[in-house]
Amino acid sequence: MSKWKIITKGIIKENPTFVLVLGMCPTLGTTTSAINGMGMGLATTFVLMLSNYVISLIAGLIPSKVRIPAFVVVIAIFVTVVQLVMQAYVPSLYETLGLFIPLIVVNCIVLGRAEAFASKNKPVDSFLDGLGSGLGFTLALTVLGMVRELLGAGSFFGWKIIPGDAILIFILAPGAFLALGYLMVLFNRIKKA
Repeated sequence: MSKWKIITKGIIKENPTFVLVLGMCPTLGTTTSAINGMGMGLATTFVLMLSNYVISLIAGLIPSKVRIPAFVVVIAIFVTVVQLVMQAYVPSLYETLGLFIPLIVVNCIVLGRAEAFASKNKPVDSFLDGLGSGLGFTLALTVLGMVRELLGAGSFFGWKIIPGDAILIFILAPGAFLALGYLMVLFNRIKKA
């Protein structure tokens, strides 16, 4: 498989959110605004790329009985790095995302890519797979956050563009489900065309 196909597979064909329906907890919990969705997606992308790379390097050294716990330790190292960097440089985003940052360690997208791809492929390909899956996840969270923010608050990346009241339900949990459902239908229709 070409390097380009490895990347685009995670963005379109196997998009973690819109196609595989993975990582729903951070998807629904952090996308009250576009910036929150983008921040969570980029943090997960960083973890995916580097953990996939390292897991690919060490996969042959890990006994099969402790494979998953070893993967979790590698992932936890990169999540800790992301957490400390966000806390130092973007504290407002870190406070907003809160508990969802440490939960990247057990995110099924990250563990799934480690098990399904990184443990069986070369380091560069594993890095690119993490990049593609991460970009697909970031795209989905950012778009969902944009829709929810626009409809629920009348703003776009924090800038108020629709005067007056918006539809509050889109900022709440039911709105997350509604917006996600419609975006999944739209994404899959576009993908088939």
